[in-house]
Amino acid sequence: MIRGNMQSKLPMDREGMATIEERIAHLEAKLKQEKAKKQQVDARKRLAESKAKRTIDTRRKILVGAAILARVEHGEWPRDKLIEMLNAALTRADDRALFGLNEIVADQ
Repeated sequence: MIRGNMQSKLPMDREGMATIEERIAHLEAKLKQEKAKKQQVDARKRLAESKAKRTIDTRRKILVGAAILARVEHGEWPRDKLIEMLNAALTRADDRALFGLNEIVADQ
């Protein structure tokens, strides 16, 4: 079956047969195409896995933050301890502004 399909796409010699070199070249081209398809599938798979990991990481961060904020709001964790932790961890001006923290001034 495959042989019939392959021969119909290959140039034929006088006897209606493709030369061995032509068959090899055809198969090598087909192999190259299939390898390219596999690379695309693998790349899509890696992208999907990476996106799923980022989604999980973001969800974890939101849940941890919600748990800490709930404890602070219920008086179970000191607010000044939260502010101290945020002051040490946050470096971007817009992140610091969310919590009323002053911008960090770079030493010159």
